[in-house]
Amino acid sequence: MINWTYFPQSKQATPMARKVVNVFEAISDSIDSQTNNGLVSNDVLHLSANGLESIGFKVERGKKKADKIHIPVLFGRNGKVEKSFEADALNVDEKFVIEVEAGRAVTNYQFLKDLFQATMMNDVDYLCIAVRNIYRNSKDFEKVLAFFDTLYKSNRVTLPLKGILIIGY
Repeated sequence: MINWTYFPQSKQATPMARKVVNVFEAISDSIDSQTNNGLVSNDVLHLSANGLESIGFKVERGKKKADKIHIPVLFGRNGKVEKSFEADALNVDEKFVIEVEAGRAVTNYQFLKDLFQATMMNDVDYLCIAVRNIYRNSKDFEKVLAFFDTLYKSNRVTLPLKGILIIGY
């Protein structure tokens, strides 16, 4: 079962965010963390790749440098990229980046690294983080939601992102 929430909750999910949710819903039986708990994040990314590409995303297809998606963060002399971060998927036109996580999402706080990196990326306005609903009896999706709910409700940090989509699979 796919769960999802869009932040800020005062705004409706964008059409692209809804399309991303639809991609994950279409493969939900294959990635359900309650029945397919052996899947790693690369497995989930691979299963979602064709659907994401069909809605305009470039998707990481391997671990070689040429297969990775590098998004500029800092520019130096003569406009040369000095620092970039990698993403699992990117839609340049929509300025939308996707990160797919599995076991490390909460236990290693990978979702926080994803948030930090997305806020630093040049020309990125939207972030989607896909996490397991359940990982080793831990409700990872709920834990990530609680973090973002606190972040937005406390109003103490202003993010440069226009929207964040959290998907639980």
